[in-house]
Order: sequence, then C-alpha cells, then structure tokens
Amino acid sequence: MTERSHETHENVPSRQRRRFPGISSRAYEHPADRSALVALRKLSGFDTVFKTLSGLLPERSLRLLFLSDSVRVSDAQFSHLNDMLRDACYILDLEKVPPMYVSQNPQPNAMCIGLDEPIIVVTTGLVELLDEEEMRAVIGHEVGHALSGHAVYRTILLFLTSIAVKVAWIPLGNVAVMAIVTALREWFRKSELSADRAGLLVGQDLRASMRGLMKIAGGNHLHEMNVDAFLAQADEYEKGGDLRDSVLKILNLLPRSHPFTTVRAAELKKWSETRDYQRIMDGHYPKREEDKDTSVTNSFRESAAHYADTVRSSKDPLMKLVGDIAGGAGDLGGKLRDKFTGQGRGPAGKEGGAEGPADPARSQDAGDSQGPETESGPGSSGS
Repeated sequence: MTERSHETHENVPSRQRRRFPGISSRAYEHPADRSALVALRKLSGFDTVFKTLSGLLPERSLRLLFLSDSVRVSDAQFSHLNDMLRDACYILDLEKVPPMYVSQNPQPNAMCIGLDEPIIVVTTGLVELLDEEEMRAVIGHEVGHALSGHAVYRTILLFLTSIAVKVAWIPLGNVAVMAIVTALREWFRKSELSADRAGLLVGQDLRASMRGLMKIAGGNHLHEMNVDAFLAQADEYEKGGDLRDSVLKILNLLPRSHPFTTVRAAELKKWSETRDYQRIMDGHYPKREEDKDTSVTNSFRESAAHYADTVRSSKDPLMKLVGDIAGGAGDLGGKLRDKFTGQGRGPAGKEGGAEGPADPARSQDAGDSQGPETESGPGSSGS
C-alpha cells in the first residue's frame, strides 16, 4: 500500500497489498451468512431493536472488563498488532478502527463483540502462537466480522447462552432458548467461514492462513506439521465412515460456535480457487453503497443453490443419501442399510458380495422408511 486516503488511517504501514475501496461485506460472505444478513438489514427498525437490546445486554460490562483487566493495543502497547489492525482496516476500507485488546489467556482465541461499536480481543496464547503473516490473517478475520456486523450476533449469542443456563429449571423455557442458540450457532459457524475469507483478503497469503489454522489445531510445532497433509485430513473427515459417522459429525458440531479447523482450511482453499475470489483480487466486487439495493429473494436463492450444490458434491455418506433421495434413486432401503452398516454391494449387485438382490418385500419395507429420512438436510454440515 502507498499513501493513506482517510484521516482515520494515519500511520498506515507501507505494504504491497491490494486495497479494496468501498468493498461490501457481501463480496466475501458465505451464501448462508449473506442471505441472513441481507434479510436483517432490510427489516424495518432493525437497528432500533438492537440499540434497545444493548441496554439489556452486558456490553458495557464487557467493555469495562477489557479496559480494566487487559492491555489495549496502541502505538505504545503491542505496536506491531496495532500496525496490523490499521493495515487490515485500510485494506477493507473500514472507516473507524475498532479498539483491540490483548487478554491474558493461554488458550489461542480471538473474538469481535459489541452492539454499538465492535471491539476485538485476542489472547496471549494466540499472539505467542502465530507469526506475523498468520496473525495478520487473524486480525483481518476479526475486522471482517466488524465490517459484516457479526459482532452484534456474537454478543447476542453470548447473552442467550448465559440465559439458557439461568432458565434451565423453567419447563420448556430452556428448550425455546436453546433452539434459538442452536440456530445462532449454525449462523455463526457460516459467519466464521465468511471472516476466514476476509482474513485472506487482508493477508493475501493463502499458505499463511492455512498455517494459522493448522497451528490452532496442533500447536506451535510447525516443523512437525504439513499443510497438504492437514488438508488431506479434511477430505478424509468428509468422505469417511458410514451414516453412523455422519450423525456423530452433526452431534459433535452442534454445540460449537466455530467449524472444525480442518474444514475451515479446506473451505478457504476451495474459495481461493474460485472465480469470485479472483474477481475481487482484480478489483471487481460489490460496493457498500449498493447494499441498500440488494434483493433478499436473490440472496436466499443463492443460499439455497449453495446448499443444493453442497449436497450434490459432498462426499459425506449422509449427504450422498440425501442426494439419492432428492434424485429419486432406487432401492433406498438397501442404500440406507448399507450406509449404516458400512456394507457395500459386490460386483454382481450382491450385498456384501454374498447375498442376492433385494426381494420385493424388503423393497416395500424400504419404501415405507423413506419419509423420515427425507427430513435430513445439509444445514449442519461442515461450516
């Protein structure tokens, strides 16, 4: 980067990276994340509702907590992080640089929270774990959250999670709150994929982004790890096992606010190879000034098309079964049993290579079982 173009970006570090003036967060948002955000931005009174909520949420308490018990990043403290923060805001053209704090915690973590104004928090464990380029991608990730407005939903998720604990004794109260929390977590997992893309746009170094995710998974032993092998784990995770493993994957994912690190790495690499990413790097991207004209219907269509494509291209046994059902594949009962038991069909069409074709009675039973299975969906697949 060369000269600064905005008063809020004084002392911007000189970097040879592309800048994206006026970029809309829609440029990098995951389709499921983008459709929800577009819909919410169109809601009348949306901002007013959340400003009212800010009086109920412990946001002021959080701000005071970090101010009093963490180190605020500035030219005088953690100046190298301050340079990266200004750099990230300059690249994504975020007009106001959010305050950032370093909090003493050995667990590598970072977050962007706040309703009125976002604040970024990184832990000492993360600062000590990552090198400069890896950290740059993480800070870009958090600035991406700020640009998209994700901080609002992260704060609400924290608040609702605390409520869920308090109302657990009320009949049906916990069920209702946990249903909202589960939906927010699925949304936020998709928003993490969006922010990973923002981190890549800021760092503009795919290998550094991959290394950062790998270190978060395996610690500071880079000489013992390999990015290609790490990505191979993601492929094995997606296509391995039978339907029992697919169900376990969903159960493992549901309580998490973030996707699994191998999945995040694979998703980011996949996006970096798309035409959409290349167009952004070439300077062709949606602008912030056009956000008000965005069609909610079109955004939902894009999201639905993405999920449909995910089902078609997925290697996961459950997603393959869903695709078979949607495509009207025959002998679904046999497919369902084989996938649950891990058995395959032999070369002569025999199950397990031993028995003959399915008899009509069993086919009828299988047909009776199709109804419940069609309710399975891709919404909880690897974010």
